[in-house]
Amino acid sequence: SSLLLMSGVVVSVGLCRRLARRRLRSRPLLFAFLVEMFSTFQICACTNELSLLGNVEPKPHTALTLTYGFTVLHGLTLAGSTCNPCGTLQPMCGGGTSLRLGALKIAAQFVAAVLARVFMHFIWSLEMAEPHLGALSQRCSSPMQTTEMQAFCIELLFSVVFQLAVLRAESVNPRYRVHLIALLITMLVYAGGNLTGAIFNPALAFSLHADCFYDKFLSYSLVYWIAPCLGKSLIL
Repeated sequence: SSLLLMSGVVVSVGLCRRLARRRLRSRPLLFAFLVEMFSTFQICACTNELSLLGNVEPKPHTALTLTYGFTVLHGLTLAGSTCNPCGTLQPMCGGGTSLRLGALKIAAQFVAAVLARVFMHFIWSLEMAEPHLGALSQRCSSPMQTTEMQAFCIELLFSVVFQLAVLRAESVNPRYRVHLIALLITMLVYAGGNLTGAIFNPALAFSLHADCFYDKFLSYSLVYWIAPCLGKSLIL
């Protein structure tokens, strides 16, 4: 059921992106906003569902295999979208993207993060699959299982490693690049997922753990917003 749900999200987003591409080419700002929102929605919705499958046996093989598989799928279906505020900030700082367009894309990413969370909570409330049972019972399911300083350093390091890998992989054939990036993300999740969740994406972090931001805003904004953005800026 979970796989069907995530596949349905991917197919629906693909149709929405295609429709926007056909109808809104003459309105570039609206087109950029909607495409970025649809793409980020797909990543956030699927990752919300994947977060429920972390305890599926055999652990952690099932979760890591699904992480790799869906990361490849996102890479193949969401070409041209950033889906990460940090990734949008980089070309803004480098002058490759205008301030207006960059701000619009970041707004789209956080709108998508909220919409994905609301959508997935509605789906979970229907309890159509076993992992959905009790998924809404905990207000803040904290991914931070270490000290605040250690979590900050981990997310900072992962963000630097990820961005360096993306830059290095630009010269690689796109058919192989998506697998290299997916493999790296899977390795980072394996290395730090039990400590911080290995998210290094502010919009995704907010979609996954919004309640934690409400309860401990300063700590979570430092680890899941400031650390990834700082990691990106260190390699500009």
